[in-house]
Amino acid sequence: MNSQLLIPMALYLVAVFALALYSRKQGDRSGGFLNEYLLGSRSMGGFVLAMTLAATYASASSFIGGPGAAYKMGLGWALLAMIQLPAAWLTLGVLGKKFAIESRRHNALTLNDMLYARYKNRAVVIFASLALLLAFFGTMVVQFVGGARLLQTVTGLSYTHGLMLFAFTVGVYTTIGGFRAVVMTDTVQGIMMIIGTIALLVGIIHAGGSLGEMITDLHAIDPALVTPYGPNNFLSEPFMLSFWVLVCFGVIGLPHAAVRCMSYKSSKSLHKGMVISTAMVALLMLGMHLAGALGRAIVPEIDNPDQIMPTLMMTVLPPVVAGVFLAGPMAAIMSTIDSQLIQASATLLKDLYLNYINPNAANAPDSESKLPTLSLWVTGIFSLLVFAAATNPPDMIIWLNLLAFGGMQAVFLWPLVLGLYWKKATASGALASMITGLGSYAALSTFKPDMGGVHAIVPSLAISLFAFLLVSGMQYTKTHPATT
Repeated sequence: MNSQLLIPMALYLVAVFALALYSRKQGDRSGGFLNEYLLGSRSMGGFVLAMTLAATYASASSFIGGPGAAYKMGLGWALLAMIQLPAAWLTLGVLGKKFAIESRRHNALTLNDMLYARYKNRAVVIFASLALLLAFFGTMVVQFVGGARLLQTVTGLSYTHGLMLFAFTVGVYTTIGGFRAVVMTDTVQGIMMIIGTIALLVGIIHAGGSLGEMITDLHAIDPALVTPYGPNNFLSEPFMLSFWVLVCFGVIGLPHAAVRCMSYKSSKSLHKGMVISTAMVALLMLGMHLAGALGRAIVPEIDNPDQIMPTLMMTVLPPVVAGVFLAGPMAAIMSTIDSQLIQASATLLKDLYLNYINPNAANAPDSESKLPTLSLWVTGIFSLLVFAAATNPPDMIIWLNLLAFGGMQAVFLWPLVLGLYWKKATASGALASMITGLGSYAALSTFKPDMGGVHAIVPSLAISLFAFLLVSGMQYTKTHPATT
């Protein structure tokens, strides 16, 4: 075990804990515990908004799974990854201002609060809550696996010990500080991601001699690695279209991204956040996936593609520098899972327990002292369940991550977007969209019929959109007959 690698990593984890404690002390509780814990009292500025949105979007899939896929598929996957460039801009542009206005008007603290304010239907909220918990469970398992593999490869810890260390760190600092700690650590982690991405890419090119030499080496390994379509023409046009829907357009429907649109403080913050987050996503996606693709010229053989990024860090960077920049991919993983963990906690505590199981708990005289303890238990138990599932990891985490991403989009995309912008949207239409979207996505992902390279998310979103328009249109026509 290399102390030159471990010491910088240990210092980084200590700094994360310190920031969480500082955020907890600085939090303005004038709006109540839930407003502070779940939304940070809606106080994010533009830079913090950009960093937390981009850092949340960049995950274990971006820093571990995506580069692993680029290692296998070549430069075509790095090009494909740039489809994600406008994801943050789209999310803030489509949802941003209207979402913030409506959430303040209805005093909504969670995504499901927004759904209830729009549709006034408990079935919509309960189905959305259960779907969110199921999808978050899958994506959080991915983050736990990514963090554990990173620690395993770089520090020499066993997978189990790396998993325990990672789970403990994220669970504790998220529980301590809530949403404010999450966005503050996301900001620091976003900066570390950028520094780590640039340092690693420079180190790889330096170790490979030059960009031209490395491309020549890739061509010698397999000519398909330097084509847009990859080995066996895997990256076909239908797959590229599907990937754009899954990791760019459909991101609008991701709950942990959408909730950021409720928590900034002004329109100026929104506009600034759109510009900075787009630039950050572009840099991270290009840098990480290009590093994974070029890394095959330096490390032609590896047991598991998900290990290529930590392996490259140890190969092309001095130990002390590698230890410092190990915080880059670690930050990407932690910044995603803490956001999902706080959302899962919000769903269990606010959307289900306080709204339907024990509505009087929020208004009780001692609620301000009891709710923090309850949130601690909720967050801790959910973390333990994810930890247990992550003890048996998949071979490549990117596919599990994309599967869970698609499930969330199939449920939330149309109810969120059409609920904001289409006056004829009804609760029945939203529920029909959620059920058909999730049902078709689950069926297509399970039975895998031949769709010519099209990912299951594309027909699933088309089916859920049709169901939404049909049911809402019929109900609206019935309740609002035309007048002559």
